[in-house]
Amino acid sequence: MNICIVGTGYVGLVSAACLAEMGNDVRCVDVNPAVVEKLRAGRVHIYEPGLEDLVTRGTREGRLTFTTELAEGLDGARVVFITVGTPSRPDGSCDLSFVHQVARQIGRTMTAPLVVVDKSTVPVGTADQVRALVAAELEARGAAIAFDVVSNPEFLKEGDAVADFMKPDRVVLGTDNEAAAEVMRALYAPFARTRDKLIVMNVRSAEMTKYAANCMLATKISFINEIAGICERVGADVRMVRQGIGSDQRIGYHFIYPGVGYGGSCFPKDVKALINTAREAGVEPQLLTAVDEVNDRQKLAVAKRVERYFADQGGVAGRTLALWGLAFKANTDDIREASSLKTVEYLTNLGMKVRAFDPVAGPNARRELEGNALAEVVEAQYDALRGADALAVVTEWNQFRTPDFERIKAALRAPVLFDGRNLYNPRELADGGFAYFSIGRPDPV
Repeated sequence: MNICIVGTGYVGLVSAACLAEMGNDVRCVDVNPAVVEKLRAGRVHIYEPGLEDLVTRGTREGRLTFTTELAEGLDGARVVFITVGTPSRPDGSCDLSFVHQVARQIGRTMTAPLVVVDKSTVPVGTADQVRALVAAELEARGAAIAFDVVSNPEFLKEGDAVADFMKPDRVVLGTDNEAAAEVMRALYAPFARTRDKLIVMNVRSAEMTKYAANCMLATKISFINEIAGICERVGADVRMVRQGIGSDQRIGYHFIYPGVGYGGSCFPKDVKALINTAREAGVEPQLLTAVDEVNDRQKLAVAKRVERYFADQGGVAGRTLALWGLAFKANTDDIREASSLKTVEYLTNLGMKVRAFDPVAGPNARRELEGNALAEVVEAQYDALRGADALAVVTEWNQFRTPDFERIKAALRAPVLFDGRNLYNPRELADGGFAYFSIGRPDPV
């Protein structure tokens, strides 16, 4: 099948590479010429495990091409995916300007029947807007070309997006047009060989499903972090509590890991967007509001624990914190809404210097923090420790899981470790001479 994908961010590029891997001819359209040239050379501009190999192979074998011209992308296409960004506005609502722009351009450019697929995360009712915009442009041209708009929300996890696309749990499709549904069934058939994974529903329900899924997962994260905070006050151990509740199949173990809150490009934006959508519809979303508020508080859990620890030692001003981890989670270079940035901001505002390391997200963080004279991003993991007063770990990269604790002790001024991901054993760290603090677990005595 000939496919056009507009936008080469995480969703667009992963979708394009995986569809091309299955033998489709995929043309990607992006407005940034530098990005297009880089992709034509088989190099990707985002970090996602396994993605560059797919892009290189698809480009080399001619199934995956890149252009800045929508007309070129649509030439011969049966399906066009809209995968552009939908960032949050200051009020939490979803900025659809890029989606609307692409819809207008499709209407101005298309020359043959199309299935227009909304794959960007968009509020309920967006497909109707896209349909109206395409139709208006066709009418202005005096062109009678058949098209339909389908909602096909993505469920990709950053750091595991290729596997999620190649072996999806489900493929949600919103359409009332059986012909469009058949086109999409044919497109996704290679990804569902063991069972029918396609779930067809009406368009607005499909749009809502994406938000409901992400908000449910965000709720589980905020719930366990709320429980962790209570555990710290009452002397319970959230590890044991998690085991006790996770063994209940109705709850499960997924997404109930206590830590420093959720970040990235999806959960924070989508929770706020659904809150905004609910309020516009006259509903006060009390639970979602609490999820958002708990997460904002949790992002500062490590920073405030550092502040409390040094409070009776003259405070944090003039001291240095070594920080391991800047990406919002492991296996990505994404620092959007990362708790690390909140930690750096909070502590440097108090006069503390932060020397940070991340194996992948360092360059992105360096650009983000370049205006902060008290923040430094170094190139090597243990270089962050030299002469620091304490170490904090906020991203669960594998290389942080079993570090050289004796080397850490030797590099720090004092063996103080704040574990924002509960990677280490409290008793072992205490026996090793560390002052060790984690999330939702009693401090060892």
